[in-house]
Amino acid sequence: MTIQGQAIVPGQASGELLVSPEPLSFWGGYDCRTGEIIDRRHALSGQNARGRVLALPFTRGSSTTTQVLLEAIRAGTAPAAIVCPEADSFLALAAIVAEELYGRTLPIVVISAEDLARLTTGREATIRGGFLCFDEPGQNE
Repeated sequence: MTIQGQAIVPGQASGELLVSPEPLSFWGGYDCRTGEIIDRRHALSGQNARGRVLALPFTRGSSTTTQVLLEAIRAGTAPAAIVCPEADSFLALAAIVAEELYGRTLPIVVISAEDLARLTTGREATIRGGFLCFDEPGQNE
């Protein structure tokens, strides 16, 4: 199965989906040293997003999101890619600066809210350009 989106920051990545039912504040909610979601009130508290395709409805907070995510990219503890239903300038800025400073790509892809609602944690996903691809169990493409 393939979901078409818009690549805000293009690139290729793959990893297990980690789907958040609620927004995430990277500042105070994401440990850039480990990749763990540390906001103890968040539905994904204790989960690790490092190397996973993180799907979020949106982020909470402000420019500190950029700082925390940029540090996570530098440290190798960032998600492999981020998928959301709206372009997020703070996420995009971190990904663009990381590519320039560190030569590391963090794809950011916008998909529809309906497609976001269909995603489930645990599925292997691949980002190619503006596409989110994954296999449906028991289904051949």
